[in-house]
Amino acid sequence: MEKISTKEKILFAALDLFSKYGYEATSTEQIATAVGIKKPSLYDHYKNKQDILDSLIARLTNEYNKGSIFSNDVNLSKLSAKYITKLVQEQTKFLIHNEKIVKVRRLLTIEQYRNPQICEVQNKHIYTNVLDYNKSLIKVLIENNILVDKDIEIMASQFAFPVTAWINLCDRYPEREKEVMKKIEKHVTQFMEIYKK
Repeated sequence: MEKISTKEKILFAALDLFSKYGYEATSTEQIATAVGIKKPSLYDHYKNKQDILDSLIARLTNEYNKGSIFSNDVNLSKLSAKYITKLVQEQTKFLIHNEKIVKVRRLLTIEQYRNPQICEVQNKHIYTNVLDYNKSLIKVLIENNILVDKDIEIMASQFAFPVTAWINLCDRYPEREKEVMKKIEKHVTQFMEIYKK
């Protein structure tokens, strides 16, 4: 079993506390206590609480990118509704089962109205990045003559945001995952049928 460094332990403890109580309500003392170290030792690894938060956000970006459809070996010749459904379902499962990503979503939700930096990260996380990511997917589908060439941003919005809502639903009600997977299948099939070339 891989030994986790103190620096990593601090990150994981902070993520646990931030996702339960919020960034502002969590002290570095609480983080140090959760790790089992003295508060001054925490500063051997991070400058301050903001440095911990920045490291968590960077970690989220890396974790999220691991689940990206485009980070996998996507076979462009297989871009059928069935294949895309499988990709979207796999990505959704990754996002709802990756404990770190789930906790970061909770943190962003809790703090988005209190902290301008977190508000900006939340906006990127649930809107800008999701839209850009799905615009790339729609563009590939158009370029491969699978979908008609319409307004890519609107198509990406129609494709992406129901899935984002279902991910949030699973955060609150994990037992609804099977239902969400069926909805994704119907959603992708209908979307591809509506916009097919």
